[in-house]
Amino acid sequence: MAILFAVFSGFVLALASPWLTQLTGRATGWVYGLLPAAITGTLATLVGRVAAGETLRVSYTWVPGLDVNLSFYVDGLSLFFALLITGIGTLIYVYAGGYLKGHHHLGRFFSYLSMFMAAMVGLVLADNLITFYIFFELTSFASFVLIGFNHDEAPSRRAAWQALLVTKAGGLALLVGFILMQQATGTFQISAILESGDVIRQHSFYLPIVLLVLAGAFTKSAQFPFYFWLPNAMEAPTPVSAYLHSATMVKAGIYVMARFHPVLSGTDLWMWIVGGIGALTMVLSAWLALQYTDMKAILAYTTIMALGLLTMLLGLGTEVAVEACMVFILVHAFYKAALFMVAGAIDHEVHVRDITKLRGLWNRMPVTGAAAVLAALSMAGIPPFFGFVGKELIYKAATHFDPAAVAVTVASVLANVALVASAGLLVIRPFSGEVNDVTEHAHRPAAGLWFGPVVLAVFSVGLGLAPWLLDAAFLGPSAGAVLGASIAPHLALWHGFTLELGLSAVTVAAGVGTYLAWTGLRTNVAFQQFERWLGTGLDRGYDNVVDGLLGVGRWQTNVLQSGVLRRYLTIVLGTTIALVGSAFYHYGFFGGPISVAGVAGHEWVLAILSVVGAFGTLFFRSRIGLITSLGVSGFSIALLFLAFGAPDLAKTQFLIETLTVILVVLILTAVSDVKETLTMGQKVTNGAVAAGMGVVVSGLILAVLKLPFENPMGDYYAQNTYVKGEGHNIVNTILVDFRALDTLGEITVLLVAGFGIYALLRMGTAPDPNAEEEPPPEDASAPIEQPEQTQQVP
Repeated sequence: MAILFAVFSGFVLALASPWLTQLTGRATGWVYGLLPAAITGTLATLVGRVAAGETLRVSYTWVPGLDVNLSFYVDGLSLFFALLITGIGTLIYVYAGGYLKGHHHLGRFFSYLSMFMAAMVGLVLADNLITFYIFFELTSFASFVLIGFNHDEAPSRRAAWQALLVTKAGGLALLVGFILMQQATGTFQISAILESGDVIRQHSFYLPIVLLVLAGAFTKSAQFPFYFWLPNAMEAPTPVSAYLHSATMVKAGIYVMARFHPVLSGTDLWMWIVGGIGALTMVLSAWLALQYTDMKAILAYTTIMALGLLTMLLGLGTEVAVEACMVFILVHAFYKAALFMVAGAIDHEVHVRDITKLRGLWNRMPVTGAAAVLAALSMAGIPPFFGFVGKELIYKAATHFDPAAVAVTVASVLANVALVASAGLLVIRPFSGEVNDVTEHAHRPAAGLWFGPVVLAVFSVGLGLAPWLLDAAFLGPSAGAVLGASIAPHLALWHGFTLELGLSAVTVAAGVGTYLAWTGLRTNVAFQQFERWLGTGLDRGYDNVVDGLLGVGRWQTNVLQSGVLRRYLTIVLGTTIALVGSAFYHYGFFGGPISVAGVAGHEWVLAILSVVGAFGTLFFRSRIGLITSLGVSGFSIALLFLAFGAPDLAKTQFLIETLTVILVVLILTAVSDVKETLTMGQKVTNGAVAAGMGVVVSGLILAVLKLPFENPMGDYYAQNTYVKGEGHNIVNTILVDFRALDTLGEITVLLVAGFGIYALLRMGTAPDPNAEEEPPPEDASAPIEQPEQTQQVP
């Protein structure tokens, strides 16, 4: 019940949010925060059992024929992420209530946010690949509506569509990877796949599985070259940015790589792709962050840096690297959520986020400033903060990585130097000095805006002083689940004078120097070119790709949706000829000649009449002649049905032919003469398509005649028509009883089509009330000359 409550209660809250918001008044955020707090408390009751090595499963049959179950699985990794999502979510709910207080769409916002949280919890707890994928895509949809929450603004709409398209493309790749994974292991159950050992690594599908799964993970977690969507997602309200960057959507890709690490890692392919892309993303994004002055933009690029770092650590795959990954996930969630909420509080009070314009905010917002300083010190990795513990582990993993210790260490130091400088930019510039014209009217934000940052800052200090509290409860089970083995980690603030401590000191010193040189660095021509290529350049590349796809779509529409019936028929029939003809050529479906010795004389006459009627349409020029020729062919086929003992088919054919002749005659009497305007090339094309279709249909008939006649469905209906349907006519009983719902659907379609035709006819005959009355001709008694009208054959 705890698992089901954790997954589905958020969806219930999402449905109730529009009404609940009206009842909560000024305490909206605090009231909404009760649910994620309750989920956190419920999941916390499972910590002891999971830490003891127990795994919890719950499963409900969904699509048994496809091995798709609604199943959930709690181990150290999934519980770690679920607690992170709901714990940070509690603070985000409280913060959002204060940030968006009085917003006319507040109920809608909390509905979206609750759906987002529930989808993320369902994602990390899912134990079935298809269930996992559904929640994975739900997070993309929920982030789409959250990023585009200010839908009346064009940048918000563009950012939402960009995030959706990029992550959905990766999601489709992930789905294909999951299907191949099932083919390799024989199951959709994630827990069973994790126990399959080397089955996937030794399978021929290993390469495509890795590439497809990583495509889904890289797009979701904004790895190079897909990271361009994440800074644009800053168009979302700040509570969304804080939640998305710290604990939810962008961590979903990290979770994918961590979840399937036991069965996909351990090869050079995994190490170089995951580790290499992660390191590249880490270094590029860390230095790109220094090119911006908007606080949310700086935070966005440092988020990409953190995601690249986590990806690199999972690529390294050693025990200490995985431990560092788990610790830094928590470190990053604490300081990033806190700093985003600080940036939002500043924007809420001052309506400015540009660090070059903000000064003296410590005098106006001391509590918020204190929380910002503590979070920034953890971000910079200064002891005794939790960020320092994480940085020590990162450097230990880098220096002990045997294949390329120097390269990984240099990349880690370079990225962390930029991170230290960014931490200084986010805190020193806005809060130091005296107030100016921009900040003089700022005042202390409401409690909901500073409560979250303060709580997270306290955690950053507390866990820095006592990191061993995480060893048995969280770090051991989560890192063990990633490694697929039991481990006994031991976190500590002080390890003595080590190489890692020296690297930390170098990092801080270089970061301070980078901060002091920031103004000159940001205006450097080479650095600006670096941003144009790898920052806005990738964003422009996305636009070019989208424009290209739209261009292909327009070309395709012009070709396939031309409005010319003849072209439609040519494309459809030509495609049929090509596909069926290629199958004939490959498999030899033609049945060959058949004996006609048993054909009666009257059957020959009817067959010849139907052929003559069809060929007659090629030579008649009058409409009556064309209709008559088609009627001869149709009635001859109806008589053939009658001759072969199918009176119901014959009656249907007689009625259809009669009604068709009558309706066509009535229609054509109201249409002017048709003048043929087909070119010789079009005539040749029409003739080739007609001949090809005739050959294909004839071939199909000959092939069917050569097949052994087995009719199990016919036998079934013959035996059960009277017993189950109480009818003597098999066809009628099938239509009315066995497939009654289908028949009802067909009748409904015909009814709707009839109403549509009636409406069109009324539109064509009803006078336009807005039309201006035309003046009468000068000589009203004289007849009006009508120009000769012609209609071209399309």
